[in-house]
Amino acid sequence: MKSFIVLALFVAAAVAAPAAPLSPDAAAEIVEFDNDNIGVGPMAIVRTSNGILSEEDGQLVDVGSEDEGISVRGQFSYVGPDGVNYLVEYVADKNGFRPVGKHLPQNA
Repeated sequence: MKSFIVLALFVAAAVAAPAAPLSPDAAAEIVEFDNDNIGVGPMAIVRTSNGILSEEDGQLVDVGSEDEGISVRGQFSYVGPDGVNYLVEYVADKNGFRPVGKHLPQNA
């Protein structure tokens, strides 16, 4: 019974604790969305009110083989907490996700 009371006090304290302030990004809205999959591969564009932009295009590769799959090329950009606009370009295929950006470390 004593452990139940202690547990109840912890739960009450957690519920009464003030919530962390929301980030300005929490109120962001999607202002543009286009998603088209006509059987060739995915194509999508998403733009948000806080400056995030994501674009990607995909295509079927190695059609008819056991390695058949989708290869996606895309990019996304966002404004970081430091006010800098960051851009990441990427390829995602059977070799994994490979991002490239000026702010990301590069493999030699």
